[in-house]
Amino acid sequence: QVQLVESGGGLVQTGGSLRLSCAVSGNIFSINLMAWYRQAPGKQRELVATITSIGNTKYADSVKGRFTISRDNAKNTVYLQMNSLKPEDTAVYYCAADSGARGYWGQGTQVTVSS
Repeated sequence: QVQLVESGGGLVQTGGSLRLSCAVSGNIFSINLMAWYRQAPGKQRELVATITSIGNTKYADSVKGRFTISRDNAKNTVYLQMNSLKPEDTAVYYCAADSGARGYWGQGTQVTVSS
């Protein structure tokens, strides 16, 4: 089992920054991929960024150049640094982990960007 707890969401103005954190506990050695997803009201959940166990990253086109996913293995934490935020970034952000056998989700953290 893997447990994921997100934090760091909040209200920010357009152009501002936030850093989301995802604390990972449990059978962390089973995880081969970590990701951030988001879901805006009335929309489907979408993939924002991924990071592998060796640090390779990928991003959705909509956040490239603005968001950075990273991990601190010593702290068992994954981060999502979000800069130059736009109103369309408003969503609930979810941390996710893939062990190959199954996926795990956090409870989500709200990010609201005011115009």
